[in-house]
Amino acid sequence: MGVIIEQFKLMTITDLIDIAIVALVFYKGLSLIKETRAEQLVKGLVLIFIFDKISYAAQLYTINWILTNMLSVGVIAVLIVFQPELRRGLEYFGRTKFFGKSFKEARTDKINEMVEEIVEATASLSRQQIGAIMVLGRKTGLNEFIETGTYIDGVVSSSLLINIFIPNTPLHDGAVIIKDGSIKAAACYLPLTDNKNLNKELGTRHRAALGISERSDALVIVVSEETGSISIAENGELRRHLDKQTLRDIIMNMDKDKDRVVSLLDRWRDRNEKKEEEESD
Repeated sequence: MGVIIEQFKLMTITDLIDIAIVALVFYKGLSLIKETRAEQLVKGLVLIFIFDKISYAAQLYTINWILTNMLSVGVIAVLIVFQPELRRGLEYFGRTKFFGKSFKEARTDKINEMVEEIVEATASLSRQQIGAIMVLGRKTGLNEFIETGTYIDGVVSSSLLINIFIPNTPLHDGAVIIKDGSIKAAACYLPLTDNKNLNKELGTRHRAALGISERSDALVIVVSEETGSISIAENGELRRHLDKQTLRDIIMNMDKDKDRVVSLLDRWRDRNEKKEEEESD
């Protein structure tokens, strides 16, 4: 133990940098081969290396000779068999930052990707006039509503969202709840609004969207089955007939500034009213 402590005392800044670079290279290399066929071969080579050292220590010279030669052949086999993976790995190092993106950049990219998936799914459902309701959670807990549906905890993707709402599928009837960057559950039951002044044309989906928005700070997207129109429910208010770009802007800003979201909705309403006036003229 004393020897190890002495070795640590003799270490310099250069030694620490050297160790850090080697560790980083190993980490990047392992990340590239993770969950690929190369991972299994590397595990096999590591086991052969361990048995090689054990056989040498145990003076099993014949076994040691075989294992040593297997290691030599194994390294060549890796270079030949996994040439495509090695090429992709070198290309990866060549086209990306070695230290990767910052946490903030990576998180922003993930949010942007998730928003696009939601917007594309909503637009597709709207074109096909397939009814849908998606609850985008903020700070208020939604576990009591998640528990009423089928737990998924899946990656947010447009294909998954579209397939959930396809008519006559097991999960199409009910709401999808998205929170903390994942689809938590589908076919969830939501409380209906108690608002008696609601337009009689609005069906159960819109009433459920308003209901959950009255009881939480969630942003709720609704696609009408009859018209395909897109609506947003927030804080007990419903804004209807949104276009794709407005929907994207609202979702992108939902965690930033609520006044900005309201401004976007009001701008859309004014633009829509002006368009209706021009058409009537």
